[in-house]
Amino acid sequence: MVQTDEMKKAHLSIAGIVQGVGYRYSLHRQAQALGLSGWCRNTDDGRVEAEACGTNRQLEALIAWCYQGPPNAVVSQVEVTYAPIHSLPDVPSFEIIR
Repeated sequence: MVQTDEMKKAHLSIAGIVQGVGYRYSLHRQAQALGLSGWCRNTDDGRVEAEACGTNRQLEALIAWCYQGPPNAVVSQVEVTYAPIHSLPDVPSFEIIR
């Protein structure tokens, strides 16, 4: 993955009915299909949390998907914060943690 000025990191917090409905696994597949690196996990308060690194276009596509999620999810809120990144892995990898 080549780093350019438009590369950045997005931290996402997704609320609603997002645990127990395959949200993390679907998010993982979507992020991999978009070529993003990062991770996602369930939180103790019932949200799904994710961090993704990539181009503006890649991140915006993932964020748009997060508002819908998989078929059984009911998303009530997606909070996004951005941060600059200084380096990316040579091979994008998106993991499910915890």
